Amino acid sequence: MNIAAKDKFDSIILSSDLVSRDLSWLTFNERVFDQSKKENRSIFEKLKFLAITASNLDEFFMIRVGSLYNYLDYDKERVDYSGLREEPFKMKLMLECQDFHKKSQEHFQKVLLPSMANSGFVLSNVKNLTEDEQEYIKSYFNKAIYPMLTPMVYDGYRTFPILMNKLLVFGVVTLAPGEKKENRKLSFVQIPANIPRFFEVEREDVVIYIPIEEVIRENLISLFRNVNIESINLFRITRNGDFTLEESEDMDANFLEEVKRKLNERKTGRVVRIEIEEGYSKWMINLLKERWNIQDDSIFKVEKRSMLDFTGLWQVIGNKRFKDRLPQMPSPVHPLSYPEEGTEDIFQVLKSRDILLHHPYNNIDPILDLIEKASEDHNVMAIKMTIYRLASDSRITKALLRAAENGKHVSVLFEVKARFDEENNIREAKKLQKAGCFVIYGISNVKTHTKLMLIVKKDENKITRYVHLGTGNYNEDTARLYTDIGLLTTNEVIANDVSEFFNVITGHSMPDTYASLITAPRDMRNQLIEYIEQESDNARNGLPSGVFIKVNSLEDSEIIYALYRASQSGVPVKLIIRGICCLRPGRKGLSENIEVFSIVGEYLEHSRIYHFHNNGKTRTYAGSADMMVRSFDKRLESLFKVESPLLEKQLMNIISFNLRDNVNTYKMLEDGTYVAKTPQDGEEEFNIHKEFYNLDIDNVMNVKLIE
Repeated sequence: MNIAAKDKFDSIILSSDLVSRDLSWLTFNERVFDQSKKENRSIFEKLKFLAITASNLDEFFMIRVGSLYNYLDYDKERVDYSGLREEPFKMKLMLECQDFHKKSQEHFQKVLLPSMANSGFVLSNVKNLTEDEQEYIKSYFNKAIYPMLTPMVYDGYRTFPILMNKLLVFGVVTLAPGEKKENRKLSFVQIPANIPRFFEVEREDVVIYIPIEEVIRENLISLFRNVNIESINLFRITRNGDFTLEESEDMDANFLEEVKRKLNERKTGRVVRIEIEEGYSKWMINLLKERWNIQDDSIFKVEKRSMLDFTGLWQVIGNKRFKDRLPQMPSPVHPLSYPEEGTEDIFQVLKSRDILLHHPYNNIDPILDLIEKASEDHNVMAIKMTIYRLASDSRITKALLRAAENGKHVSVLFEVKARFDEENNIREAKKLQKAGCFVIYGISNVKTHTKLMLIVKKDENKITRYVHLGTGNYNEDTARLYTDIGLLTTNEVIANDVSEFFNVITGHSMPDTYASLITAPRDMRNQLIEYIEQESDNARNGLPSGVFIKVNSLEDSEIIYALYRASQSGVPVKLIIRGICCLRPGRKGLSENIEVFSIVGEYLEHSRIYHFHNNGKTRTYAGSADMMVRSFDKRLESLFKVESPLLEKQLMNIISFNLRDNVNTYKMLEDGTYVAKTPQDGEEEFNIHKEFYNLDIDNVMNVKLIE
């Protein structure tokens, strides 16, 4: 892209009242990358955040860039929030991606690689090993790797092989002795996914990591005997992984087969990115570009002294030898509303009060404890749940299986369209189905993202319903790393709403209203806009007003323009948006009263909280929904109202702490960029990922968001 075109595109982008979703996502990944550059972090933490950015970028290319190619390849029109059409937007997007790729590669080579030797490990190649170590690697290759490698030649007699998404591949250009150059052949050697990314050589004082591609490269000649190898080219492709299930009114057996077919399509989706080692064969790359219809801006070059695919660094980070070199997470503390956690029967506690859990500061155990006790309690008659993502060895699944074996009615909605978890969810759902559970495999034209659990128990002479509503998945692994909110209650109003909502999910029911829930796809957008407009009315009438929202993403234009109107009415709007934010804050005459912050740090901020001042009659909700078109129109979502004074104050305090943080916070500027917030002169550090372990109930009860 020439300078004139770049300047023109940038001018169009800045003139828009909305920020591009995809460009905003890239700035989010920049904030994650920034964690890898912080001097106070260990080399292992820095590698961890670099690996996360690489994994994020893989998904971005598979889904967002893949979606863009769906428009380009089929001549469908699309105008981005930036104001750019499909082709110009792709040019701008690839320019930004190339810039990010270059920065991450430079950081790895100039900062991280030199720091490794003093940390007990190095990345090296085979030639730097002792003779004995080289012999050992040679033996390992011959016995364990060589039998797994399959060279696949492409020529006039054989079809082009299917190369798998995100695997390292050697493209080997060969020529038979005496043949002319126009008769050269291209073969592909794909490195299987089940081979470790690095070969580890342990010495007394250091661990040497040899990239597996270097082990294979040293021995590649054994796969091409009696021919001349003209070039060996290491590369990796990313394929389009974006698909939308065809909408269907019926829920017949073909639905699961449709999901499975779409999963297989991911393996052969169009190529959207090539990462390749520099020094590659121009003849080969031209052939690949023509074959895959891909341009130079989608080819990402990597120097040979660097490495392809930083996600492989998880092998280094996860080495038990370095376990104590990563930050040790503090032990969870008891919830303010459940200080006797672990010593009292949770069924009895919930009869007297609600419990609010804030993970990971509070353990997920009360939820697991509740469902495990329910599975064994002979007075429990039914358990209903929605499941989006589960841990690999899930206690939830085990408890539900026991409940079914004990004769209880178990209804579970497994969302088989949970991206990248489809296969696992299908497998787990079939286990439950075989055990006699009533299993619903998602709803065909929407994705069930809401997090609900309902336990029906006979207590003496009455029925009590125990309810959990959350912002995060029923996943004990991610509950240690993601910040989420969960409400446990026996409140009859909430229980009635949840029972009604399960009837919507599992049957054919359309309740008129809910007393404590706001649900999507029917009501959520309009209800939130109504609350925002009420704040605008209050401000115009000289009454106190304020909107405070903490979510993962803000993309829905109707919500954004409602917030713009609130700003113009004088409403103070403070938004804590971890990732994508398409609202442009601080623009004169448009959004001067809106501030946007993003928190990126040790934990992944995942909780969603909506607080409206409402002239002192506060409305506070939490739930599973972000402010995105898909959340409002294409997902079953819910937000639940929190009215208990202590619990509502806890949610307000979470927002207050987020706004005070000066360690993990970035402030969004009008142009869509972000600046890190740091302690000012004389100001102490305030790190929410530490402060939430030290809550004082009196301070929480006195919290105010509007003075």
